[in-house]
Amino acid sequence: MPAVKIEGLSAAAYTIPTDAPESDGTAEWDSTTIVICEISAGGLSGLGFSSAAAAGVIRDPLAEALAGRDCFAIEALWHDMVSAVRNLGWRGVCANAISAVDNALWDLKAKLLDLPLCDLLGRARDTVPVYGSGGFTSYDDARLRHQLGGWAREDCRFVKMKIGRVPDDDLRRVRAAREAIGDAELFVDANGAYTRKQAFAFADAFAEFGVTWFEEPVSSDDLEGLRLLRDRAPAGINIAAGEYGYEPFYFRRMLEAGAVDVLQADATRCCGVTGFLRAAAFCDAFALPLSGHTAPAMHLHLACAAPRLIHLEWFHDHVRIERLLFDGAPVLDHGHLAPTPGAPGHGLIFKRADAERYRV
Repeated sequence: MPAVKIEGLSAAAYTIPTDAPESDGTAEWDSTTIVICEISAGGLSGLGFSSAAAAGVIRDPLAEALAGRDCFAIEALWHDMVSAVRNLGWRGVCANAISAVDNALWDLKAKLLDLPLCDLLGRARDTVPVYGSGGFTSYDDARLRHQLGGWAREDCRFVKMKIGRVPDDDLRRVRAAREAIGDAELFVDANGAYTRKQAFAFADAFAEFGVTWFEEPVSSDDLEGLRLLRDRAPAGINIAAGEYGYEPFYFRRMLEAGAVDVLQADATRCCGVTGFLRAAAFCDAFALPLSGHTAPAMHLHLACAAPRLIHLEWFHDHVRIERLLFDGAPVLDHGHLAPTPGAPGHGLIFKRADAERYRV
């Protein structure tokens, strides 16, 4: 196949206020920033996005590294982008920037081949179960019940809430969530807020409320602590982490340490579709399940292709943003998502005029 040269690359950032103040165990926020990357080649345009201050890195040095290159040579382009940010530091903001560009490249390639992205990657399933995710620590009990109960009524088999900001409140809040969601599985996410001893105690207590997922009970950098929790937590509780993985070595270290029952990966952080596929390959090698973290519109096609994926996060903030900024954002159907039949790429169309009010 002849080369299809990259003709243009652009990036812009948009900040969207939350619909209410939000917090988890270790952070508070009232807005979310999304960075949109668009790449043109062969008369078409690919779209990718990530978060947090990545636009400047995309414009330089990544745009320089990709100018005039074959847009189909994604593996080579990925390695060259990693090399281009060597002196800036690969992890963090640079990984977010590479993620946006890589996601756009895969969307562009699928569009040039007139294929849905999941078919280009190799479809493993037609629909993906999601878990409703929100339940912020800033919510009062009434709002917590309403949000989580709403997902259960939409046939989500799993719902997730935030914990850890005020540990003395956590058991009361978990009890309220359990009452609101009925028989749905309850997930909790401490965002690394607990000490090891606190996490051990809460794992036992949460088991009484049927909690089946304990995300980042301690810092995701504390691999030994995660392993201890995995070994000692009640048998029905899965320990999960991985959302802060920016490069493949992070996932390898986490799995080699036996730190998690379920690995999480985020294509808006882990260097895009290419990085997500590497995380999926590690899960295959270690025979562990994979869960997609946030940004459901960006992850849907990847989730359909990853062999060991078990579910995808239907995150309240990102669902709002994707509906605001994109036509073609997925629609929840009895707790599942499915790609739009026949739509090439990931099926998202940027609503530029609607987004302009949020541009920064």
